Amino acid sequence: MDEALLTRARDILNKLELEDKRKDIRELEAETMKQDFWQDPQTAAKKMKLLSVLQKELEEGEMLELMIGSGDEGELSREVDRMEYAVYLSGVYDRGDAIVALHSGQGGTEAMDWNAMLSRMYQRYFERKGWEFEILDCTMGEEAGIKSITFHVTGAYAYGHMKAEAGVHRLVRQSPFNADNLRQTSFAMAEVLPVVEDAVGPVIKEDDLVWDFFRSGGKGGQNVNKVSTAVRLTHTPTGIIVTCQTQRYQGQNREYALKVLRAKLWAAQEEEQRQEEVKMKGAYKTPGWGNQIRSYVLHPYHMVKDLRTQYETSHTESVLDGDLDAFITSYLKRFS
Repeated sequence: MDEALLTRARDILNKLELEDKRKDIRELEAETMKQDFWQDPQTAAKKMKLLSVLQKELEEGEMLELMIGSGDEGELSREVDRMEYAVYLSGVYDRGDAIVALHSGQGGTEAMDWNAMLSRMYQRYFERKGWEFEILDCTMGEEAGIKSITFHVTGAYAYGHMKAEAGVHRLVRQSPFNADNLRQTSFAMAEVLPVVEDAVGPVIKEDDLVWDFFRSGGKGGQNVNKVSTAVRLTHTPTGIIVTCQTQRYQGQNREYALKVLRAKLWAAQEEEQRQEEVKMKGAYKTPGWGNQIRSYVLHPYHMVKDLRTQYETSHTESVLDGDLDAFITSYLKRFS
């Protein structure tokens, strides 16, 4: 059998950590047998979902072990191709939901219009993956486009996929906002965070929170500008501010604001840890406006190119309609 194929298969088995999965499954199964397991239905349902995922991954890993021993190179090759992709999504939060925030860069209306194009692109991608999503907060541009928009994305491996999209996206095109159709460069930034559960996330003290309530602004919503349902949450130790105004009830907006804050605090802790780990290894790119990841060129030619993986395509219309799997797969293969 091809030695390179065997190496790929063994690498997958190493990443799957089958013995650890067996241990986790035993522990979860023991929990499900306790009399009070279903007293908290929401937590119990999550644990049952996790148990199902682990059992499936264990079964697939054991099947791969059998294939390695069977000598059927064709069948093994197909299974390795399929499973390689799955193991790239094995991070702590990769299986879970995501918070995706898009922010327009400098450039006024041009940048806000580009941010609106990105918003449409990602909504199409969510739909292609069969994920559900809610808009938690949205600030429209004065003339056109979107200043900022935040999504809560619910679906299998939503964070695992969307983490590949975090960074600055650059657009080059003929401007639709001036009569001369001048070539214009615009920037927008995607911020991607996992949904971190209260039990395992950063500790948030009520005394550190400042809540402000105001009337929702902008278009849409039966209660817009009538009732103070929108919330602004300030975390005083860090200065992080979160707004949420698209839900009908104040309680829902409060809940989502806390969820976004928890994710941002987690991200800040992770970033601090990463900087500590790499400060002795040379240059380090801090996530933010200096971290450009992808270029979209619509004039004078058509090209979308990822600057991290060098993957590119001339099918710009398809990409902007949410066809992102090739970009995300190339990222996961290289960096997971």
